[in-house]
Amino acid sequence: MLPSPISKIILDGREFLVKRDDLIDPYLAGNKYRKLYSLINTPKDTLNKLISYGGTQSNAMLAIAALAKSKGWDFIYYTKTLSKQQKEDESGNFFHARNLGMQHKELDRAIYRDYVASLRVNLDNNSLVIEQGGAIQDARVGLEVLAQELRQQLLKHKDVKALATPSGTGTTALFLALSLPEFTIYTTPCVGGVSYLREQMQALHDIPKNLVILSPKKKYHFAKPYKEFYAMYVKLQTVAIEFDLLYAPAMWEALLEQTEEKVLYIHSGGVSGNESMLRRYSQKSFFNL
Repeated sequence: MLPSPISKIILDGREFLVKRDDLIDPYLAGNKYRKLYSLINTPKDTLNKLISYGGTQSNAMLAIAALAKSKGWDFIYYTKTLSKQQKEDESGNFFHARNLGMQHKELDRAIYRDYVASLRVNLDNNSLVIEQGGAIQDARVGLEVLAQELRQQLLKHKDVKALATPSGTGTTALFLALSLPEFTIYTTPCVGGVSYLREQMQALHDIPKNLVILSPKKKYHFAKPYKEFYAMYVKLQTVAIEFDLLYAPAMWEALLEQTEEKVLYIHSGGVSGNESMLRRYSQKSFFNL
C-alpha cells in the first residue's frame, strides 16, 4: 500500500501531521518496510538465508521474519541468553517471529559481541547478514522512495518544514535527512544516548546539518517500562492512532518539549509489540491497566 496516507492530529493544543506507514502491513510496516524495501523487491532465487541479531522486542526482527517467510528464505536470529519466561511468552514480537519460521539461536553474553562480529566470515553468496535494527546501506533505497512520497504529499502542506522519526540505529533519520535537505529532520535516541546514536550514523555516512538530534531529558534503557512513556502512550490514544511503546513515547516527549513549529511525524510501526509491552507495564504497581 503506497503511498501511505497522512493524518492530522491535535496534541497538547498543537497540530501535527502523521505519515501512516503503520498501515502498510501488520508486521512489515513503518521504517522497517522502508529499510527492507530493496530486499522486498529482490527476486526469491537471489538468496536463501537471512541472518540478524538483537533483542527479543525488536521490530526489525519481526519484519525480517515476515519478509523471509514471504520469500521462502530461512531466517536465523541471534540473541543473548533468554530467561525461561521470555522463551515461553505467547505474545509479542518474539513469539510472532518464531511462528513465522524464525530460527532462534542463543549466545552466552560473554561471547555475544565477538560472535555477531564474525557472522560475515565465510558467508556464502546466497546468505545475507542484516545488522541489528536493519542498519544497512541498501536501506537508503527505500528511504528515498519515502522521501519522494513526502515531497509530493507535502505540496498540500507548505507550512510543514520539519519531519520527525525516532531512532534506534539512526538509519531512517540519517538517510531521510540526506534525501530531503530542504526539511529539518528531528530525531531522538531510543537505544543508548546521543553519542551512541551519532556513532551509529557516522558508520553509514557523515551527519548532514539538517538532521537535529533532540536530547532526551534523561537516559532511557531500551524496552524498559517508564511511567512517563506509558503516560505519553495514554495521551496519544486520544488522537485515535495507536503508536508503539518502544520508540514513539520518547520522540513525542522530545517534540512536545523541544520544538514549536508544525511537524510531520513518520509513524515507524511496531505496534505489534505493544501486546507484550502493555503486560510488562501492567506488572508495575504504579499502573492500573
